[in-house]
Order: sequence, then structure tokens, then C-alpha cells
Amino acid sequence: MGIILKNGKLLNEQGELSIKDLLIVENRIVKIESNIEAEADHEVVDLNGHFIAPGLVDVHVHFREPGFEAKETIETGAHAAVAGGYTTVACMPNTRPVIDRVETVEFVLHKAKQANLARVLPYAAITVRQLGVEHTDFAALQQAGAFALTDDGVGVQSTKMMVEAMQKAKALGMSVVAHCEDNDLLPPGAALHDGVTAAKHGLPGIPSASEAVHVGRDILLAEATGVHYHVCHISAKESVRLVRDGKHAGINVTTEVTPHHLLLCDEDIPDSLDPNWKMNPPLRSREDRDALIAGLKEGSIDIIATDHAPHTSEEKAKGLKRAPFGIVGLETAFPLLYTHLVEKGILTLAELVDKMATKPAELFGLPYGKVEVGAIADLAVFDLTTEKSINPDHFKSKGKNTPFAGWVCKGWTVLTMVDGKIVYNN
Repeated sequence: MGIILKNGKLLNEQGELSIKDLLIVENRIVKIESNIEAEADHEVVDLNGHFIAPGLVDVHVHFREPGFEAKETIETGAHAAVAGGYTTVACMPNTRPVIDRVETVEFVLHKAKQANLARVLPYAAITVRQLGVEHTDFAALQQAGAFALTDDGVGVQSTKMMVEAMQKAKALGMSVVAHCEDNDLLPPGAALHDGVTAAKHGLPGIPSASEAVHVGRDILLAEATGVHYHVCHISAKESVRLVRDGKHAGINVTTEVTPHHLLLCDEDIPDSLDPNWKMNPPLRSREDRDALIAGLKEGSIDIIATDHAPHTSEEKAKGLKRAPFGIVGLETAFPLLYTHLVEKGILTLAELVDKMATKPAELFGLPYGKVEVGAIADLAVFDLTTEKSINPDHFKSKGKNTPFAGWVCKGWTVLTMVDGKIVYNN
């Protein structure tokens, strides 16, 4: 038994596309050739010249379960993932209860296994209930299947708590992943970047320093402890500079950027102050956005992650001040970035695939992100030519909260395979 994917386009080492067939047996790619002859027990799927990429890997999603199932469940989130070409995703622990105990890690893994769609890897919280007061049991959480450690949603305010967490994580070979935000620098009720749009509307703004101060602190702590330290959703030019300097100094620091921070800035926010433009960190200045693109191109920024953050329509309808932070991203990330970075010559297709699949797997020691003989058959197939507009009503996610509604893109997912099994076929 096996599956032959016929007439797909693969990137070669020169970054060019050529037509190939893939033979998948059980969960591995066993052959990549120009024309594989089908045998009686082979299922043949004709890809009609569409692009075959390694399954995308997102190290930053919010699937909301347990506790906030009205926003998203592990099943609906995993469905959104495979509809966007993602085969492996890591879900954040700011659920209720927080993913800070062995039982909750096991609950997430069980729900993901039941859904049988994308591979879902749970983060564990650094501190109990993410309160920043007491460390969780890292060793027990790791043994239960925790992917890495983070208090995402809040910054770890205590330097002492953070350095001790890094020491413990280093001893276990775990990564520390940080939402960088110094609460002392946040004005009450701030919802936008401290920039032109906040000033125009007379609103308090979130300063870039609130992020950069923690980035700088933690890079120094990572140097002292030797831990792998990863910065979530980087947004400010100062933070990019600090990461670049840290890398040059040989510190094990990596970072991710979201599609929305690459494509939008605070000047783009409509005068209606639509809460679908409210996210944390906020959309920053045009200069910040340019620094993020430059950082991604040069390698200071390692990978792209969506920070997929679904909320209900009722919550987002509460207006800018009261609506929760966050937008969805799993189903639109590849089309948006292919259309607005690759088609415009900012990144090559090979670079985009590296940032969305190969490099995230490498950074966190996962055996995915490759299309080669012997590799696990995690694959995403994209239509790079058909244009379609983004319609939140068609999302598999429960969340419809996106500022990209109506944007016309190419690069839509036509097929996703996880572990040798087709889990999405459009």
C-alpha cells in the first residue's frame, strides 16, 4: 500500500520548481522521481502542477481549550491548521485551567489525538497559573509531553523568576519562550502602539520599550545560563537590534515574527478603530515594519509564526478599548506572505518555506519540515496561481477576527498530509 502524489512541483537546490512524483509508504517519503509507475495497491493523487512544500510548522497558536471553547477548540484549531497547510502547531498555555499541570498537558494531547488532524504540541507554563510567583514542575511537564516553556499572554516580570526558570530549563534541555512585556511601562487601557494612530485619536499608546526592555534583559540571562531562549511575536525595531546583537555575541537567542507585523503598520488602522486590528504586541510604526522585514531577510529573525488568537464576534464587537487582543492567522498566513512577499520579490519561495516549515522544526529539534527521501510525509500542497479573496465566513476556525478580510491572494492550500495521511483535500 502507498500513495503516489503525481505532477507536483518541488523546489530544487537552486530554488527552481520542477515537476516530480512522490511515493509515500506508511508515513515516509520513499521515492521522489520524475515519473513513478503506479502499482495495483497504490492510491494516485494528481496534483495538477501545484506546489508541494513541507508541512508548515507554527510554534505559536492559541487553541483556547480547555476553558474558552466558544473561541476555539483543539479540533477546530487543528482543522484551521491543516486548511492553512500547517501539519505541526504548538499551542500556548493561557487556557483555563492554565496548562501548568501534567493532567492538562495530557488532556491537550488526548484531544489532539481524537481530532486526528494536525499534530498539536502543548506548551507548559513557566509559572503556576501564569502568575509569576512560583515555578511549575518542568521535569514532570516535559515527561508528560510539554513542547517548551512559556507564560505567553503575560511577560515574566521578575528577573529572579526568569533566570531560575532558564537554569532549570537548560538542565532539562527545554526551550524558554517569552512574551516580552514590561508591565511597568504600560499605560492603563492602552490598545494601540504609541505612534501616529494613537496620537491622532487621543489614545494612550503601548511603547516599543515595553517589549525591548524584556528582550534585552532575557538575552543577557540566556547568555548567563546557556538556555535556548526564543522571543515571541517580535514587533519593535529596538528588539530586532537586540536580537541581532545577541546572535553576534554567540548567545542562543531566536525569534519569530507574525504575518500581520510584516504586512501592516499602525498607519493602516482604519479611522473606525475596528477591534479586528487590535493585537498584542500592537501594529507598530512603518519603520518597525521595515526593520522586521529586513531582520527576516538577514536572519536576525529566524521564523514566521501566526500567533493565531481566535475570539468570538461578540467579544470583538465591544469596541477597541474593551475588545480582547488578537487575530486569527492559520488559514491566511501562507497566501498573504506568498502574495505580498514572494510575488513582490521581497523573499524567494524557498526562503518563505524555510521560515515557515524547515527552520521552525530545526530550532525546536522536531523531525519535520523536509521534503526528501526518508523524511516523515508531512506535506502541504499550494495553488500558486488562483486568486481568491479572504472570506472569514469560510474559515474552519471558530474565530473570524482578521484585518485581512477582502484581501485578494494566491497560494491557497489544496491538500495537506500529516504522517502519510491526507487530512485536508480541497
